Amino acid sequence: MSSRTGERARHALVGTGSRAEMFVRALVRDHADTAELVAFADVNQARMDAHNRWLGELGHPPVPTYQAAELAAMLAKERVDVLLVTSVDHTHAAHIETALRAGCDVVTEKPMTVDVAGCRRILDAVADTGRQVRVAFNYRYNPLHEQLRRLLADGAVGEIGSVHFEWLLDVRHGADYFRRWHRDKAHSGGLLVHKAGHHFDLVNWWLDAVPVEVHAAGRLFFYGEAGRRHGYARDYQRAHGSSTAADDPFALHLAAHPKLRELYLDAEAEDGYQRDRNVFAPGVTIEDDMAVLVRYSTGATMTYHLTAYAPYEGYRVMVNGSRGRVELEVVESDHVSPAAAGALKGAALHGDEAAAEAGGATLTLRPFWRPPSRIPVEGHTRTGHGGADIRMTRVLLGGAPDPMGRAATARDGALALLTGLAANRSLATGAPVRVADLLDLP
Repeated sequence: MSSRTGERARHALVGTGSRAEMFVRALVRDHADTAELVAFADVNQARMDAHNRWLGELGHPPVPTYQAAELAAMLAKERVDVLLVTSVDHTHAAHIETALRAGCDVVTEKPMTVDVAGCRRILDAVADTGRQVRVAFNYRYNPLHEQLRRLLADGAVGEIGSVHFEWLLDVRHGADYFRRWHRDKAHSGGLLVHKAGHHFDLVNWWLDAVPVEVHAAGRLFFYGEAGRRHGYARDYQRAHGSSTAADDPFALHLAAHPKLRELYLDAEAEDGYQRDRNVFAPGVTIEDDMAVLVRYSTGATMTYHLTAYAPYEGYRVMVNGSRGRVELEVVESDHVSPAAAGALKGAALHGDEAAAEAGGATLTLRPFWRPPSRIPVEGHTRTGHGGADIRMTRVLLGGAPDPMGRAATARDGALALLTGLAANRSLATGAPVRVADLLDLP
């Protein structure tokens, strides 16, 4: 990332919701020798004020704040080298393009954007300016995923024929996408873009391949108005102030979480955004149960399933090859306890805290003609996305070496996004979709 000779790289951040906190803490606490935080931008002054107060708790002075509409002026006035984009997904493309054309590099939360037009704008701006975009696909940095990459690259299963990938979001974590802006596909792209983009990127990286064709099926089965059919629906619009929501295990009680209260409940007067919507209220336009079939440039295929209403949280990856099979199984929490049902996974810290329930991980190699062997993995934890967040910020903010090529580029971000967008189109049409028909990448 760019910086002036002998100086720390100057970082500004746009979007000061809970997604911002991991980057803010990494900048001011972990990588202050290589990077500095110089400004915030957002549509909501109260959220920026909250982050400035928390900076004080970390021993850092407050930074100047700007309205998001003033982003270009902020970048110039504060002499910004790198913009961190942690705003609502559908705003990413405009912020990224503004920064690139102002001469800045960008680190953006996933997804890079939510539609083909935004993706094209970003790629064109990268080509025009020569600046860099790095997409924060933190799962690339999980030690389990790094070890799987090494096994596949070393030929442990030979030529790869197929992948099966199942991801389960439990009824605490999964429900949260249906309380907030993610429930609107226009804002988030749906879970096949916002959440599964992580997983599509991992498979692209593991296989060193690009998606060619996508076929998908899915529906809103559990949340939204389907909740009445299943017997879970309660008649309230948002949890705060509702007696009906008091004992609802699907309700989020913002007033009980100091940081969430400060970021959202206390900030509502400015923009009207409600963080605690009823997950079974009308108006949900995203799916919660999705099956995807992807064909890759190598000829390999992937079957993928995302369930957003599971009784436990975790995932399974199985890779079949010409010399055997490798299996990764992760249980992040083996159930949702009643006491934790109304909380968030990681509270306000976006994956920084482990769930209280039991979990674990195994990586198993099953070669032909020999017994299976358990592959040891060092460094995997149940906090910070398996230890990935710290490892990622060392590379993206601290300038640590990256011999595995984990720092995802704008092209990587586009390939993950296009898999999800092709899946969304296939959901709508019922037909397979060629990725190149959406956007033909060189």
